[in-house]
Amino acid sequence: MEHQTPKTIDEYMQLFSKETQVVLEEIRQTIKQEAPEAMEVISYKMPAFKYHGMLVYFAAYKNHIGFYALPSGNKEFVKELSGYKTGKGSVQFPLDKPMPLALIRKIVKFRVLENLSKQHKK
Repeated sequence: MEHQTPKTIDEYMQLFSKETQVVLEEIRQTIKQEAPEAMEVISYKMPAFKYHGMLVYFAAYKNHIGFYALPSGNKEFVKELSGYKTGKGSVQFPLDKPMPLALIRKIVKFRVLENLSKQHKK
């Protein structure tokens, strides 16, 4: 049977173990709390939220959750992210450690304000 690309975040989460699904749902709810008007989408085959443009993406891997707040989100939180493996616009949160939901909340809040300020400049 051919593997289908998920069309919703719920479908995406079904691809993973129950333990990982719990973590993904915690992240999803954290994002929704900070950006209640954001729209859930699948983009680049991973869960994402749009609010006046792309807000954040996240994805599950074998040993970590990838969280993508675009380069600006990582630059703004360099100090807080220093304990994690990061790339230009990505961070890896290990699955064997508690998810830093408070940090995710701060990053999402920053991205919401950033997208709104870009919207007002147009």
